[in-house]
Amino acid sequence: MGRAVTVATCALNQWALDFEGNLERIFRSIDIAKNRGARYRLGPELEICGYGCSDHYYESDTLLHSFQVLAKLLESPATQDIICDVGMPVLHRNVRYNCRVIFLNKKILLIRPKISLANAGNYRELRWFTPWNRARHVEEYFLPRIIQEVTGQETVPFGDAVLATKDTCLGAEICEELWAPNSPHIEMGLDGVEIFTNSSGSHHVLRKAHTRVDLVNSATAKNGGIYILANQKGCDGDRLYYDGCAMISVNGETVAQGSQFSLDDVEVLVATLDLEDVRSYRAEISSRNLAASKVNPYPRVKVNFALSCSDDVAVPTCMPIQWRHHSPEEEISLGPACWLWDYLRRSKQAGFLLPLSGGIDSSATACIVYSMCHQVCLAVKNGNADVLADARKIVNDETYVPEDPREFCKRIFTTCYMASENSSQDTCNRAKLLAEQIGSYHINLNIDAAVKAIVGIFSMVTGRMPRFSVYGGSSRENLALQNVQARIRMVLAYLFAQLTLWTRGMPGGLLVLGSANVDESLRGYLTKYDCSSADINPIGGISKTDLKNFIQYCIENFQLTALRSIMSAPPTAELEPLVEGQVAQTDEADMGMTYAELSIYGKLRKIAKAGPYSMFCKLINMWKEICTPREVASKVKHFFRMYSINRHKMTTLTPSYHAENYSPDDNRFDLRPFLYNTTWSWQFRCIDKQVNALDFLNGFTFKVLAM
Repeated sequence: MGRAVTVATCALNQWALDFEGNLERIFRSIDIAKNRGARYRLGPELEICGYGCSDHYYESDTLLHSFQVLAKLLESPATQDIICDVGMPVLHRNVRYNCRVIFLNKKILLIRPKISLANAGNYRELRWFTPWNRARHVEEYFLPRIIQEVTGQETVPFGDAVLATKDTCLGAEICEELWAPNSPHIEMGLDGVEIFTNSSGSHHVLRKAHTRVDLVNSATAKNGGIYILANQKGCDGDRLYYDGCAMISVNGETVAQGSQFSLDDVEVLVATLDLEDVRSYRAEISSRNLAASKVNPYPRVKVNFALSCSDDVAVPTCMPIQWRHHSPEEEISLGPACWLWDYLRRSKQAGFLLPLSGGIDSSATACIVYSMCHQVCLAVKNGNADVLADARKIVNDETYVPEDPREFCKRIFTTCYMASENSSQDTCNRAKLLAEQIGSYHINLNIDAAVKAIVGIFSMVTGRMPRFSVYGGSSRENLALQNVQARIRMVLAYLFAQLTLWTRGMPGGLLVLGSANVDESLRGYLTKYDCSSADINPIGGISKTDLKNFIQYCIENFQLTALRSIMSAPPTAELEPLVEGQVAQTDEADMGMTYAELSIYGKLRKIAKAGPYSMFCKLINMWKEICTPREVASKVKHFFRMYSINRHKMTTLTPSYHAENYSPDDNRFDLRPFLYNTTWSWQFRCIDKQVNALDFLNGFTFKVLAM
């Protein structure tokens, strides 16, 4: 009797609409799986076309090319004698579904449409797909001619069914279905399904990986079974980084773990597992067995194939392992670095340019690029031919081998300190020292001539000369003069990005990196079209608090001692005149709130779905030891005024790596107006009424206690 089944799952770095590249990566994963003895191979969600096709799903071309790729897979000898489970969009009776297509030996066994669609946060699946709402129902699907010519089939089963092989039973889930409160694996397990599969398109969020792992393990802890999860990895064309973490779990314990962050385009996990472990585990769970006796059965597609061998008594099986989670600092070091590498190689640019101010945010961005260089050198050292080929294309040298991260950094990373008369020598020195330690090509320049020229034009036209407030100017003049400096830096950043390599006799251009953190964006503490405007921003979804912790991580792990003085310096924009040669302007004083407070406001606004009144109600309890209700009211009102006044800036926010669930990204994640009534009159009146009631209550209590 067959007991030991060998199965494979994978994490693939697919790219939206890159049908040729996607097909090649699918083939590689199948080859690896077969060579390691697997009889079943699972791939990520929508792997044929790439998950992030967005409105391209509406196009008939996307459906056509997906079927063309499927035909290539079906007719290839590489897919023989292994059950292949691939993802693609399918149009059935003029309705578009997100599907798994499961096939064996040139025959499609089942097309299984997704039941629960992801439609929150960054996900918009209901925009493009319809969920399959007919539980345990199967219909005939008429195959297109290009598939009929390969398979000899006219129709195949389409719907909510499971596969019954000679030795076991398999049931599919697709991504969101694992997260749903009524996950299909519950009833499938009760109906005797022993192997659950999940093809995902799950993206990275700081501190999220353990949630996914816990869900997979808990799926089989209560009901027994084998759970196999595949996931996309990498940047497939937008702000998200899909973080792999392919895994296999048995009876609530992980037996195989894939990497969360790596530069490998194809990663395959193979495990040999004992079906009798599932059966004996289930045998003693009486509550499960009672429920199983009453379950409605799933339609079964019979498959004349076994995942095990008849003589497998001596075959070793996988044992449980302890999942190793990354710290948040490691996640920041690795996730955005991998995302930057994908963006760089796929955009076919020659490197990055970063305006390096000597502050925490731009320094953290520089450290992420340095971490990327470390990852590239490590991947090449470990024999990754794809990374080596990409590195050679980027530096335009067919013999180049990246071995030293600092040397590679010098070739692909330009940093630029843009001084003005308001800049301190301290920040200049910090930027220069950090650039030396990471190895970037560093430029020092002064923008005063450009600032004076712009202001001079204004003065010549109007006959008026604006002044900083320290010289008697109004707040309007003061802000305008700061904005001129900031915007000139953006213009110069793009000029140097286009022509710096030209001056060095090297081909290509550079991508401009932004370095505004998630808290500054939320508050709107940035100049529209300043250096926050760039091509991409690796820290735009990361909080100031996390970035400070990341800087400390870099000091300890990369020995970047220049970061110590950057950590200890107060954050400042350096846009107002110095006082006796020293910086007088600080970010937190300008904002009227601390970065720690901003993180709390952000989480309450987005994650807790709190408007002004609800936020006030939550904070009077959270901050009762440090603030009176009236002080809390003042802080909440100030935040919402500043947030609403500056919300328009989010419409032009640089595309940023998504890392936080309270990101204010206006593109798809945080959909809100950008023209507000900034008085919030009704909401603030509710707050005031509550403050007065609390004041009266506290005053009455004090009088009673004093009697």
